[in-house]
Amino acid sequence: MTIQPYAEPTNVTNPVNRIRWATQRVSGPSGRKKRLSIMDRFHRGSVREKRARQQQQQHADSFPEEEDGPDHQDTEESHEEAEGQQRSIYFNVPLPDSAKDDEGRPAIQYSRNKIRTAKYTPLSFVPKNLYFQLHNIANIYFLFIVILQIFSIFGASNPGLGAVPIIVILTVTAIKDAIEDWRRTVLDNELNNSSVHRLVDWDNVNVSEENVSAWRRVKKATTRTIVSTYRACKGMRKKSSKKGQKDVERGLDEPRTSAGTRPTPRTSMNSYRSSVYSQNSGVEEEGIQMTPVPSPSPAKERLSNGNLEVHERPMTGFSYDEESENYFAARKAAAPTQELRKNASASNKAWGNVINPNKPLHNAARFKKDYWKNVQVGDFVRIYNEDEVPADCVILSTSDPDGACYVETKNLDGETNLKVRQSLRCGRHVKHARDCARTEFLIESEPPHSNLYQYNGVIRWNQIDTADQDVEPVPRAEPISVNNLLLRGCSLRNTEWVLAIVVFTGEETKIMLNSGMTPTKRTRIARDLNWNVIYNFIILFLMCFICAIVNGVTWGQGHNSLDFFEFGSIGGTPALNGFVTFWTVVILFQNLVPISLFITLEIIKTAQAFFIWSDTFMYYEKIDYPCTPKSWNISDDLGQIEYIFSDKTGTLTQNVMEFKKCTINGVPYGEAYTEALAGMRKREGVDVEEEGERMREQIAQDRVQMLAGLRKMHDNPYLVDDQLTFVAPDYVAHLAGENGEEQSRANEHFMLALALCHTVVTERTPGDPPKIEFKAQSPDEAALVATARDCGFTVLGRRGDEIMLNIMGEERSYTILNTLEFNSSRKRMSAIVRMPDGKIVLFCKGADSIIWSRLRRGEQAELRESTKQHLEMFAREGLRTLCVAQRELNEDEYYAWNKKHEVAAAAVQDREEKLEKISDEIERQLLLLGGTAIEDRLQDGVPETIALLAEAGIKLWVLTGDKVETAINIGFSCNLLNNDMNLIVVKADAGNPEAVSAELEKHLSVFGMTGSDAELAAAKKDHGAPGPTHAIVIDGDSLKVVLEEQYKQQFLLLCKQCKSVLCCRVSPSQKAAVVQMVKRGLDVMTLSIGDGANDVAMIQEADVGVGIAGEEGRQAAMSSDYAIGQFRFLQRLVLVHGRWSYRRIGETIANFFYKNIVWTFTLFWYMIYNNFDGSYLFEYTYILLYNLAFTSIPIILLGVLDQDVSDKVSLAVPQLYRRGIQRKEWTQTKFWVYMLDGIYQSVICFYMGYLMFKPANFVTANGQNINDRQRIGIYVACATVVVANIYLLMNTYRWDWFTLLIMSISILLVWFWTGVYSAFTSTMTFYGAASEVFGQATFWAVTFLSVIICLLPRFSAKIVQKFYMPYDVDIVREQVKQGKFAYLDEKSAYTVQSNSESTASSDEIPKPAPINGNAYQNEDERPIYPPSVAATRTTHNPRSQNGSDGTEYTGHRLSLDPPVRTSVERPSRPSYERVRMSMDRMRPSFEASNDITSAAMLTRMESEYSQPEHSETGVDGNRDNGGTQQSAIPHAR
Repeated sequence: MTIQPYAEPTNVTNPVNRIRWATQRVSGPSGRKKRLSIMDRFHRGSVREKRARQQQQQHADSFPEEEDGPDHQDTEESHEEAEGQQRSIYFNVPLPDSAKDDEGRPAIQYSRNKIRTAKYTPLSFVPKNLYFQLHNIANIYFLFIVILQIFSIFGASNPGLGAVPIIVILTVTAIKDAIEDWRRTVLDNELNNSSVHRLVDWDNVNVSEENVSAWRRVKKATTRTIVSTYRACKGMRKKSSKKGQKDVERGLDEPRTSAGTRPTPRTSMNSYRSSVYSQNSGVEEEGIQMTPVPSPSPAKERLSNGNLEVHERPMTGFSYDEESENYFAARKAAAPTQELRKNASASNKAWGNVINPNKPLHNAARFKKDYWKNVQVGDFVRIYNEDEVPADCVILSTSDPDGACYVETKNLDGETNLKVRQSLRCGRHVKHARDCARTEFLIESEPPHSNLYQYNGVIRWNQIDTADQDVEPVPRAEPISVNNLLLRGCSLRNTEWVLAIVVFTGEETKIMLNSGMTPTKRTRIARDLNWNVIYNFIILFLMCFICAIVNGVTWGQGHNSLDFFEFGSIGGTPALNGFVTFWTVVILFQNLVPISLFITLEIIKTAQAFFIWSDTFMYYEKIDYPCTPKSWNISDDLGQIEYIFSDKTGTLTQNVMEFKKCTINGVPYGEAYTEALAGMRKREGVDVEEEGERMREQIAQDRVQMLAGLRKMHDNPYLVDDQLTFVAPDYVAHLAGENGEEQSRANEHFMLALALCHTVVTERTPGDPPKIEFKAQSPDEAALVATARDCGFTVLGRRGDEIMLNIMGEERSYTILNTLEFNSSRKRMSAIVRMPDGKIVLFCKGADSIIWSRLRRGEQAELRESTKQHLEMFAREGLRTLCVAQRELNEDEYYAWNKKHEVAAAAVQDREEKLEKISDEIERQLLLLGGTAIEDRLQDGVPETIALLAEAGIKLWVLTGDKVETAINIGFSCNLLNNDMNLIVVKADAGNPEAVSAELEKHLSVFGMTGSDAELAAAKKDHGAPGPTHAIVIDGDSLKVVLEEQYKQQFLLLCKQCKSVLCCRVSPSQKAAVVQMVKRGLDVMTLSIGDGANDVAMIQEADVGVGIAGEEGRQAAMSSDYAIGQFRFLQRLVLVHGRWSYRRIGETIANFFYKNIVWTFTLFWYMIYNNFDGSYLFEYTYILLYNLAFTSIPIILLGVLDQDVSDKVSLAVPQLYRRGIQRKEWTQTKFWVYMLDGIYQSVICFYMGYLMFKPANFVTANGQNINDRQRIGIYVACATVVVANIYLLMNTYRWDWFTLLIMSISILLVWFWTGVYSAFTSTMTFYGAASEVFGQATFWAVTFLSVIICLLPRFSAKIVQKFYMPYDVDIVREQVKQGKFAYLDEKSAYTVQSNSESTASSDEIPKPAPINGNAYQNEDERPIYPPSVAATRTTHNPRSQNGSDGTEYTGHRLSLDPPVRTSVERPSRPSYERVRMSMDRMRPSFEASNDITSAAMLTRMESEYSQPEHSETGVDGNRDNGGTQQSAIPHAR
């Protein structure tokens, strides 16, 4: 059977071919290996399933296969990669017997679409939680102790009471785990119960509804029982007023708004839907609507807006809404004839149709609103505008006539930029439920894998000839790529509806494969604590072993006091006696391994998490989101962070682009005062606060002047005054002709180029005046088009291949012949436009280095020179620069090229490479129009936060998927980079390992290093910040090479010596690899922060992961340990809460071990005098209550509320954080010091009481002795409790009334318990002990002296340390007492405040107060910072060429450039002249990178690419070549 090839030549009437560059990614050389490993991981099924897949493949042979050709090669390659793993999905085709099991059901079971991120279910919670808790060795130990106490032979008098501590600990931990997991379950349920329109009442042969396992039935029954019981109990309660949602729940991720509860979305360009469209907006809010969505039956009145036929659809958001067709008819009549295009193109290609017209109509099939969790592989789903995609789906058809749809991927990559997806050509006729039921086709899909940018599949069907029913059906096939795939979590935008088929569900979707399992993180202190517990186990074993040996030997000796006072041994033999004694004293000394320590830490960390969530200074009001701890047990790690890895887009920046400046025909326009410019001026010694205020006032005046000029020229109804970002009144003056006709035409043509060269989607909001907004794949593009709109060149919309503009009140139509979109390798985009006068013009915009290499030789020399200088100045202000150029094409030249372009666009194999090659052929011989400068707005407070973190000793690395030049601009804006840094650009080639190693060695030699193991060991111990002399920039391709094992160590040491590291164009896995390299290679604590799904990997890899739950998506926040609203909140989270938590936890653990040593060794010393027989010195309740009541509250208070300095001082002196980086708050030395201190104090506490009774006995008033062990135990126990609590108070910084009150209650509690408990006769020998002991003056004397002698060494040591060896915090605390930080009391919150909405211009935002707050303080009141933060050396940058030893050099040269034309109205340009005066000498390190904008680099590029190869005069020799000669410039990459 002959098969029509898919990629046959085609002739298109209207050549509107859009290359979807933005969705293309080039696979690496190891892509096949990675896919194979993923296939093996996700298809380890049973032998029966594997056999079924092989049989399915055999059955698929009955469907069409491509003949040899590009398509056949492409699909064969995918078959080879997935051999034995490919899945076949059948649609209205009977499942072959080979794909069924023995019971006739599908043999392959696909993953359900129900997602579960929670650990537990109601049925599994108790056993599973106990299983996890018993992984803690301390819990196992104390469970064993409880079991021992059951046997009376080991001397435990009350086993039930002894089990109380472990029961309390397990219960409290279980409750905490249940609360955390319940929140995850709520989020899961909200997602799983989201609604989608799914085709029902038809047979999906790929799944079986009856195939539900017995375990799932049990779980469902259990869930139903628990839910019904809960509802019944809830119904019995009294009805109360419905309260609003609690803040603690709002701190979690906001629930997804379903289609049923969402208000009707704003339509784009059209404000109506016909039939099927209107059904989506009328859903009731009560429950899920189960009524079918009828198939559309278009009415004439709904089609009256355009000349549409009956079978056509209404216009979508991509169409231009015009009241009549007269305007377009007039435009077409005025336009040149289209015969040339008709000659170049024939009829449209018949792509086929998967609908079987001979199949009976299936009236029962309908779309019904259903839950996400019910979606299955092989389902048809209809997705409406603003809806999220429930699973990975292949697009069959869309509401757009061209089969295009736009999706927003903020849940995947954190960006709101729209991405374009295309429907399958063979499925574009499938629009209604009845069409879905009549389709017959097969999809062969690759197995699920995690690569977001790659998908291979093929759809096969038998094409039926509707004209002749006798003709045998022709097998057809069409390849499926990632451009035809909608991924779960994406949102549909600017598209009325999409009809798609499900290929992957649940855990097999790409978003879930990228999320992976959330790792269980343990803090560094918790890992170190295991060793301390082991040390205590060893001490416990030695103590118990000594007791067992001595007691056994004593029983074996005989002829001693045991013969008179004991009634025989328990064991009967000395060995058995020793064995029993061993386990007896294990129970007695159980407090040595402090189980209560773990529950205390749980309580403390929970309270710390609550305080973090309650911090109103980290509350982001704009989205109603506080700082939300997702993991409650890692707060102390926040106080030890040394490296922070940050994403850029959406994390450091708002991803909001603002057009600030431009250069047109050699004249610069625009005024702005950016963060990077302020930083540059500050380094020159300028008072940027004063200058910034003056410039903002000037810019405000210029804005008023420009708006008046624009309104005077044309009262633009689409201009919104508040949204104007391009402030240039001289541009308006020149546009009006005040600087000559030439400049006026240049300005007009430049804005026209911006309005035509783009892929922006127009959204019109009705009103008076109407509002037009732009949705673009890149925010840069939207900013360019918006500025053109503000200047009077408004894009109204598109209609087919035409784009409508309103130019100064006149509406014009332009035909877009081709759009060559941007991608990462091209770094440019072009639009080929037929102008109203019939000319064909190519407009091209892109990176300056790319455009420069394509300019026409020997022309525009003066313009190039001036434009270079302007672009250099723009870049130094931190602005993103682009160049704009054009080229006129003749008809023959264009149509010859277009034929080749259509062939390349129809190719399946190497389509991207072919398109890029063809596009490069026409993007030559360009004429420069000018350049633009856009500000990527930083989030509020980002530069200040980064500076504050740097002062604290924290190093910040930026890991971004953006291009190199963008990352560098942001580096300057947020002060990560400055002009005095030497920029190291690492470029590595995997094919030349010697060159890679040589380059790394060359860079290391600058620092006198070779990359040896000894240097790495030294680097691990060095926690100091590197000098601000060097910075590294590396892209993803080079990073892939240097992360290999043989280069990793050298690269790590090189980065360690650099102040800033910027990794660009990196993938999510590379981000995680960089974090892992630093974390493991340098043995440091790391924190990763991001906002998109592409940041999840590095967030989970770092010790602490922080997600920004901003306006760009919540995927990162859901996978993080802490979620915040803005990057600036990181300073409080780390420098305040992190430092507090780390210090508190370190002090709590040390004091806990101390107080348990004091108590346990007191009992051990008593053993010396009773032959180590295991008898208790204390009443048994003392042993139980010591950690549970007598000393528990003070130590919890220490861990929760203690503060060395306030939050304001912590931020004013960020250097205090460095003690955490150096890990000095918890060390093994500190552990052993506290242990030895405890042993010393236990000796004092015991022997003070023992020596009191050794020489004589005492009697009470009733004549009874008080020298029995229980009453002596009261002497010792009370003194020990008092000593332990006062010791804690001495180690507490914060002494307020509440602390002293709790401490006093804890001390008095031991006396209270003694009095109450001894008042009952049931206590037998302990009855009346309190009155007898407390009535003795010796008791109070012993207690007082014991406390003094015990605490005197610690008190003396603290005096010596604070007077002669003070810590940084000691000095700062003294300064606080002296009032040197009193100025902070005037501030409501010491953090960078948000001063404006995110949409405000940076020129309007007042600068925040200085971070240190003391810039203008009197010298006597200025805090004197500790010696540890003083500068230890003078840094000299040998390459800065300014002769300065620091960064405060102000002697800059005056510019020697020729004068530039200025405005007629304003003889001086403050912004322009200021930047020119600030320009330093060009540095070779910056010029070495082709990705960095610099005038010197562009000059070199021009001399390299634009000079004639054979020139005798040394000047441009091709000035007369004209515009028709093809340039020989090589393609710059």
